[in-house]
Amino acid sequence: MPDRYENFAELAEHETGGTDYRIRVLARDLSAAIIAPHGGQIEPGTTELAVAIAGKTYCLYLFEGIRKNRPHGDLHVTSTRFDEPLCLELIGRCDRVLALHGLAGTGSNVYVGGLDTALRDEICTALNAAGFVSEIDTSGSHAANSPDNICNKGRQQAGAQLELTRGLRDNLRDDEDALSLFARSVRQAISQALQS
Repeated sequence: MPDRYENFAELAEHETGGTDYRIRVLARDLSAAIIAPHGGQIEPGTTELAVAIAGKTYCLYLFEGIRKNRPHGDLHVTSTRFDEPLCLELIGRCDRVLALHGLAGTGSNVYVGGLDTALRDEICTALNAAGFVSEIDTSGSHAANSPDNICNKGRQQAGAQLELTRGLRDNLRDDEDALSLFARSVRQAISQALQS
C-alpha cells in the first residue's frame, strides 16, 4: 500500500505533532546515531529497540505514531523520502547511522542492509554469533542501497538498516534478556565498525 504522504512537510500539514505523532531527539556521542523513523505504533517495537541500542551513549532519534483511533500506517513515510528536518540535522553530524524498521512475518529474522558495508557486516556477524537469525540483503527490498534512504544520509553518506520481522519484535518486547542481548550485540558491532 503506498504512503499517504510524499514527505514530512506534507505529513505535518495534515497531522498534529503531540497528538498524532511525536519526535524525540537525544544528541550524545556523534560517532553514531540510532534512528527509528517509523517508531511508536507505526512499526511497533522499533522505538524500544532503538532506545536499547542507543543506551546512554549514542545519539537517538524517534519518529513515533502515538494517536488513537486512526490508522498509524498513515504516518509512514518510506525511508527514501523520510526527510524530517530534526532527523536530517542530527544524522548529518554523525559518522555512523543505524535505522531500525519492522516488517511483517511471524519468524525471527533480521535483514541487514545499507551502504555502510563495514557496519552492515559487523552487525550481521554479531547478531548471528548471539543466536539471532540475521542475513545481509544487498539487492532485495530491504537492501537500503539507495543514497536517498534515510540511513545513508549521515556524514559519510552511508549507513546501515535493520528490518526485523514482527515475530522477532514481539519476542524482544516480551523477553528483556533477549532485548538486552540483541542491543548489546549491535552496540558491539557499532564499536567494532567505528574502530575500522
